[in-house]
Amino acid sequence: MADYILEMKNITKDFSGVKALDDVNLRVKRGEIHSICGENGAGKSTLMKVLSGLYAYGNYDGNIYYNNEEMKFKNMNDSEAEGIVIIHQELALSPYLSIKENIFLGNEQANRGIIDWNATDLKAVNLLKTVGLHIDPNTIISDISVGQQQLVEIAKAFSKTVKLLILDEPTASLNETESQNLLSLLEEFRHQGITSIIISHKLNEVTQIADSITILRDGKTIQTLDNKDKNIDENIIVKGMVGRELTNRYPDRNPNIGDMLFEVKDWTVHHPSDKSKVMIDSANFNIRKGEIVGIAGLMGAGRTEFAMSMFGKSYGSNITGSMYMNGNVITANDVSEAIDNGLAYVSEDRKDLGLDLLMSIKNNISLSNLKATAKNGVIDFDKEVQVAESYRKRVNIKTNDVENRVTSLSGGNQQKVVISKWLFTEPEVLFLDEPTRGIDVGAKYEIYSIIEEMSQEGKAVCIISSELPEILGMCDRIYTMNEGKITGEVLREDANQEILMAKMTSLRGGNNE
Repeated sequence: MADYILEMKNITKDFSGVKALDDVNLRVKRGEIHSICGENGAGKSTLMKVLSGLYAYGNYDGNIYYNNEEMKFKNMNDSEAEGIVIIHQELALSPYLSIKENIFLGNEQANRGIIDWNATDLKAVNLLKTVGLHIDPNTIISDISVGQQQLVEIAKAFSKTVKLLILDEPTASLNETESQNLLSLLEEFRHQGITSIIISHKLNEVTQIADSITILRDGKTIQTLDNKDKNIDENIIVKGMVGRELTNRYPDRNPNIGDMLFEVKDWTVHHPSDKSKVMIDSANFNIRKGEIVGIAGLMGAGRTEFAMSMFGKSYGSNITGSMYMNGNVITANDVSEAIDNGLAYVSEDRKDLGLDLLMSIKNNISLSNLKATAKNGVIDFDKEVQVAESYRKRVNIKTNDVENRVTSLSGGNQQKVVISKWLFTEPEVLFLDEPTRGIDVGAKYEIYSIIEEMSQEGKAVCIISSELPEILGMCDRIYTMNEGKITGEVLREDANQEILMAKMTSLRGGNNE
């Protein structure tokens, strides 16, 4: 008979009369890696918040059994005391504190109220070894990569004697190498008898790592699949998630590529604070009307820095080079000038740089082009609602009221709001930085369809992505970058993952030789 460490029975959770969870059941075997899959808004994170005590007992219906005992967690401290630790998608680390300070934040190693720094150092080093991170624990968090920060979060979890580890989209911000390292670490934990629950939209990783897979749809349990032999087809998971066969992951592409629209020549960018450090080295880039161009590169290759520097010099210092729109020299010394010249940029960080989380959906959409909703310098609120409603319908933002706060939306729908915000500026060239990060397959397809629609209108779209299948599935032409240099330029029909990876790891110049 199976040994279940966790059973959640008939869990129901309402928000203002709307059922986020509707009689959900989940059983997790001791020592397994169990994946929870579903579209954005399916109830995955809500279910884990119930389990972790973030939604306290009494605020939901149903029962939680952990190690065969019923649990009535009042807060996260209660669940952590039982060895249940959750790591959220948005990492909860202080960027200004050291690694060791973050690991023991709220759990300080103290003697009579005074922090024992020797004990803190020793335990931090041992915890970092546990997660395979060989780095000085005195290093400031802001000085390490996102992948390393993810490992610090796991080390922090292990400082609390974890028995059941919950990870919400743990590889969403990681490159391929970092993702595989993290998955290997979870396998090592499994050998140690630690149980893990992983929420992920990366179905290739789910089928690779998970022993069991539970699918949620519209707040309900659809099915649990046995993947012990690692032979579950991704399409079976997709069908369970969206309720239908999704035969194509990408819309049909019939490119109608026109004249040269936007060019950048000999573009060089220095670090914002260390002006001696070159971040982008003599890059040349162009894109035509109706074309979808990709920029591929490993984390730290300079892709985001390149795009932000072109978009109103949002990044960098001592920027040199030339920009052309329709063959004419343009300047974009700030964001307003960039927008006026037909450029738009969707940040990879939608919560910090893409949205104002205190504002409504309506306000976020109109924010980048307020003059289009104003009369004589005064906002026309009726016009603002009309604009927001038009984009709600156009990009299928799932909400019943554009006056709702943007925080009420799932990640995929928040991303649609960010894209709507920049579409409202009517750009000629749209840069999309990691446009589908942390988004389910159904929402991805809708965003891909928006991109395809723009290209058919003669607009140019540049996709920056860490997911090579996305780059290969959407782009007509692909640039590769490494260490601030453009190392290659490949047509879609000549590209595959091996060719792109070789160019992404090369230090030779591509179109700049």
